[in-house]
Amino acid sequence: MGLRCGIVGLPNVGKSTLFNALSNAKAESANYPFCTIEPNVGVITVPDERLQILEELVNPKRVLPTIIEFVDIAGLVKGASKGEGLGNKFLANIREVDAIIHVVRCFDDENIVHVAGGVDPVFDKDVIDTELQIKDLESIDKKLAKSERSAKSGDAAAKKEVVVLQRFKDALEGGQNARALEVTPEDLEAVADLQLLTIKPVIYVANVDEGSIQNGNAHVAALQAHVAQEGAEVVLVSAAIESQIAEMEDPEEKEMFLGEYGLTESGLNRLIRASYSLLNLITYFTAGVQEVRAWTVHRGDKAPAAAGVIHSDFEKGFIRAEVIKLPDYQQYKTEAKIKEAGKMAVEGKEYVVQDGDIMHFRFNV
Repeated sequence: MGLRCGIVGLPNVGKSTLFNALSNAKAESANYPFCTIEPNVGVITVPDERLQILEELVNPKRVLPTIIEFVDIAGLVKGASKGEGLGNKFLANIREVDAIIHVVRCFDDENIVHVAGGVDPVFDKDVIDTELQIKDLESIDKKLAKSERSAKSGDAAAKKEVVVLQRFKDALEGGQNARALEVTPEDLEAVADLQLLTIKPVIYVANVDEGSIQNGNAHVAALQAHVAQEGAEVVLVSAAIESQIAEMEDPEEKEMFLGEYGLTESGLNRLIRASYSLLNLITYFTAGVQEVRAWTVHRGDKAPAAAGVIHSDFEKGFIRAEVIKLPDYQQYKTEAKIKEAGKMAVEGKEYVVQDGDIMHFRFNV
């Protein structure tokens, strides 16, 4: 399961600078370096120190981290919902991503012109939100008209659907994003086919100057207050700092550079962690002499579903999962000694996978 995040933002907020920094980032493992799929799409490895621990213990032929895909979604300007700029392509690209990384300018620089004439992160956010809300309203209105016709003919299911669609319509017309509504799984089913843009989970990236990377500034505070009702996370990133980090190959040099700003990790790492948390994702591992590999699943997934991430046959013919915890692997060093110590658990179909599990699946097809 690859994670796909779309990076959006108005012109001159630092969106392209951030994407370019990601594009030039030196991946933690040479086995899966950053690559560009298209001019505006790149893949980078997800940093995970547990992979390094397993590599030292198992000494495999290769190590494969899990990956995250970043899409630089260009073309958004005021009027994008009506096709202005590259609006239609922009909106189509958003439908394809799992989460939205909304970059908002939170720095002052007289040399970088702001489209609105002054730095105002709340204005920036609202411009993009409005364009997406307008597009969602178009989708809702079309389906609502059909459901109302069916409801008038006595269709009970359509009557319920009308109520749900009207709630979304009222929220969008009131300037709310669809994700802000409190809804049931049944409510979500009613709009699932619409692929609403504003229902996608979002992380706001406050692009700050170097001096504000630790504690933020007044612009960040304004943005945080404005998005509080959504329960959305605001991640502080300095695209300027990330650009410099991306050029560094030596891990020690990178660590020293971060230390000068009082940081222990890059903004990219914080952004990836926030993305996983937002989408409720966890990582499990497979470990053998051929390869040590990280796999991404949803928190709460059971063993068969986790096996299916590797191959659908693993899920169809699932028999059991042999599970090792990383601290036990570190203590006993080998699978043989782990088994002798009784630390290898044998789990069935109802086992809920835990973050960091090391798993081996038995199946029969």
